[in-house]
Amino acid sequence: MNKEDRSTSEFLEIVVVENNNHIMTIGEIKNALHERGFGILMAIAALPLCLPVPVPPGYTTFFSIPLFIFSLQMIFGMRAPWLPEWIEKKQIKRASLEKLITKANPWLRKIEKHLQPRLTYISVPTWERIVGIFSFVFALSISLPLPLTNFPPGWGILIMSLGLLSKDGITILIGMIVGTIGVGITMVILVLLWMGMSLPSFY
Repeated sequence: MNKEDRSTSEFLEIVVVENNNHIMTIGEIKNALHERGFGILMAIAALPLCLPVPVPPGYTTFFSIPLFIFSLQMIFGMRAPWLPEWIEKKQIKRASLEKLITKANPWLRKIEKHLQPRLTYISVPTWERIVGIFSFVFALSISLPLPLTNFPPGWGILIMSLGLLSKDGITILIGMIVGTIGVGITMVILVLLWMGMSLPSFY
């Protein structure tokens, strides 16, 4: 099977299997995935934000950085993904990446069963720019240190990325809706927090 014909879940498993190093850098992961374009890199950057597991402070903010960078590159029509050197040098344990992919792949496979080329009259570069705009907004929401608000925008980016990889415009639109709902929830929480701080105290 050609690499181009493999699903995203299969491709992620192969990246881990083919790398025997105990420690991997973000740059090594990017170089292994970049041939499939921005979609696969956006998907793997969003994956840690989509799993309901306890995370340390600053976790979501850190993972929103590559989402910001890739989304801006998509908006401006760049053909090759780029990351600053300080991010590429960041290290991740191979076991941690393998654990992440093992947890995520059952969900990915369920989504992939429903993917097929749809709305193909809209060019891939055009879809990339549209996905880039929405992903940038969703990444803004993810970067805010509010508990549990990163899931819907993270899933929105993941679903859009999978749709982009499969040239499935309907799935991209579903991802936009999911992420937009998440941004709406974040906005409501921010307004409530602002109102709570603004209300005068009588005690």
